[in-house]
Amino acid sequence: MAKSVATIFIKGSIDAVWNEITKTGEAQKCFFNNVMHSSGLRPGATIQMRSISNKYVAVVGEVLEIDPPHLFSHTFKFTSYDDPYCKVTYKLKEMDGGVEFTLISEDMLDGSKTEKQMTSGGEMIAKSLKAIIEDGRPPLSVRLIHRMIALMEAFTPARCKVENWPMKQ
Repeated sequence: MAKSVATIFIKGSIDAVWNEITKTGEAQKCFFNNVMHSSGLRPGATIQMRSISNKYVAVVGEVLEIDPPHLFSHTFKFTSYDDPYCKVTYKLKEMDGGVEFTLISEDMLDGSKTEKQMTSGGEMIAKSLKAIIEDGRPPLSVRLIHRMIALMEAFTPARCKVENWPMKQ
């Protein structure tokens, strides 16, 4: 099973970082502009990352552990792939002048589409989160990706439609 780790130092408060990665009901710019929906941020609760239009679900999972503002861990599955669930953990460590943010993706099937996406995406997420907290917006390259995702939404596979992924309460 594969594992990837992305760590970055962010000049900002631990609460600001925590709020950005756990907010629901509005776009999370560091997570490809998806909106987190949850049955509650507590162990056993379901989470979904949906398109801004609320028509598609990109990711589903279940909260495994949460210790605000230091740890958030959940299972993770791209709805567009047949790959098994993996585990994602966000660790926040308060440091002098900021926060050490670590994104750990593990239990990914070696060579899977999920592994490829998560390995490259982890660094981008970390750098985007840093820019959002420090500068108020993601880097230009990420903003362009957001635009492309919005333009390509009509070509999202039907299997990703929100009605195919009901939220468990």
